[in-house]
Amino acid sequence: MGRSIGVVMTKDITAGLIEDHRLIGGIRRYPEDPEELHGLIDLPTDELVDVICDLITALKPQGSAEAEKLDAIGIALPGIVRAGVVEDSPNLAQLKGAKIAQKVEAVLHARGVRAPISLFNDADASAAGLAATRNQLDKVVRVWTLGNGIGFGRYPDAEGPFEGGHTIVSLDPKETFCGCGGVGHLEGIMGHRAMRLRFMDMEPEEIFANAKQGDQRCADFVKRWHRALAAGTATSIHLEGPGRFYLTGLNIGFLDLAMLKQYLWDMVKMSPLQSYSLEAIPETPELAVIGAGTAAELEKR
Repeated sequence: MGRSIGVVMTKDITAGLIEDHRLIGGIRRYPEDPEELHGLIDLPTDELVDVICDLITALKPQGSAEAEKLDAIGIALPGIVRAGVVEDSPNLAQLKGAKIAQKVEAVLHARGVRAPISLFNDADASAAGLAATRNQLDKVVRVWTLGNGIGFGRYPDAEGPFEGGHTIVSLDPKETFCGCGGVGHLEGIMGHRAMRLRFMDMEPEEIFANAKQGDQRCADFVKRWHRALAAGTATSIHLEGPGRFYLTGLNIGFLDLAMLKQYLWDMVKMSPLQSYSLEAIPETPELAVIGAGTAAELEKR
């Protein structure tokens, strides 16, 4: 049985000990208060590295040399992540260019913790977690994560940035709410930050609540939100083929699956591509933590 530690950084940092693709014990979190949603934005990179290392050190098994053995450490972060480096991360800008794997390894070595370290995109970790917990490690798994940003995760990992949240879904030059600064992006419509910028007078939760109460402005946006997600999904289908798509994340409660399916049906009309399916899953921090640890272990085999 492989033993690893998974660490995931999104709106907070969560970590857990993974054994045989299962979480052993509970999740550790920073900041400890789950209501403190902006605790990471202002932290410098080196302080974030120290927090990650604190969580890993606390999770490391104690006892004999065999009992303390770790096969791998997987760390998942938002943005374009390759070869141990965060090449860009619009939602945590301080990480851009950071050699996170190298920095974490140096701090852990100073603390006597030694294990191979792998870096992943956070949405890819969610896809790996779904594959591991659903006994689908031999299949392709795709997942949308709906939160402050919009992630598109894929398991197994493949070459390329796979920044599906930045898929172009609008030709309107006024669609400039994406955190990366790009025009017409999926995240610029669906992302939590983007919705707050678009509706300066209400929070995203209020937008969807008001739409149900008949507010036409909000109702029109809710339709656009779902059409944008359908467009991003249809693009993936047309490029990589059909299959099962999972949807999860902080804002999964906004999703009307029936509406999404109708819009997607309108967009994918070639019969060989219509054997897709959609499944919404409640957000749970365990999923991506298990995925980060599992993917790291499989990578080092």
